[in-house]
Amino acid sequence: MLTIYAVSDSIGETAEQVARATASQFNDQVEVKRITYIKTFEDVTNFIDSIQNPDKAMVISTIVLIDVRDFLVQRCIEKGIHINNVLGPCISMASRILNVMPDYKPGAVWHMDDQYYRKIEAMEFAIQYDDSKDNSGIRHADIVLLGLSRTSKTPLCMYLANKGLKALNVPLMPEIPIPQELNEIDRKKIIGLTIDPMQLIDIRKHRLDKYTRVSKDIEYANAERVLEELEFADRVMKRYGCKVIDVTKRAIEDTALIIMEHIGYNEQR
Repeated sequence: MLTIYAVSDSIGETAEQVARATASQFNDQVEVKRITYIKTFEDVTNFIDSIQNPDKAMVISTIVLIDVRDFLVQRCIEKGIHINNVLGPCISMASRILNVMPDYKPGAVWHMDDQYYRKIEAMEFAIQYDDSKDNSGIRHADIVLLGLSRTSKTPLCMYLANKGLKALNVPLMPEIPIPQELNEIDRKKIIGLTIDPMQLIDIRKHRLDKYTRVSKDIEYANAERVLEELEFADRVMKRYGCKVIDVTKRAIEDTALIIMEHIGYNEQR
């Protein structure tokens, strides 16, 4: 088992994302651990001394502070630990192109600017209007997701909120009326989510497995019921002429990218 340490002088999210992307290529043979706020030589020493199996360890670093970064590299070399700093070369290259010295500020990407507060507002919006708690939010949404239960509507709304987009979802069921507010917004904002029926059945059965007292034969995971719901959802989406995305075995990040491209969203706005 290889352990990849995602080391940062800030919260370490960037380093962890790179580490997990790396680990994903090796099934269950790699473990990822996030190490945050490494800002001094003492922090580096304590971290290196805590590694019990240096021969089975690897460091992915996003440390910005040059002296701390260099000291970490030095200690890793002494211990025989492989290390890759993913920010250093990128910052140096941008500096050469611009002919400007970088600021070398840890955590600068998480600066609390207008974009940061827009994300917080979008997250609060997603929580407030999740699962049609209040249809009045539809008029104020950047994106409205239509889909059956277990088509990743809520996690997708939260992911989009982290991009600063106000997203809410409308669950589709034959017995529930479609909100009138959908007729009052730009159709481009409406996104339909569809899925392969067999995968949906499997997902719902897995969901029911968590509730041992619930019969697995209830309509929620019944094949006939799932097909009926899918046909209903298809009719609704055709009625609105909205963009439809098949989320079958599709990652949330991939679906979100398709949505953002469809609405012409620029994350740097």
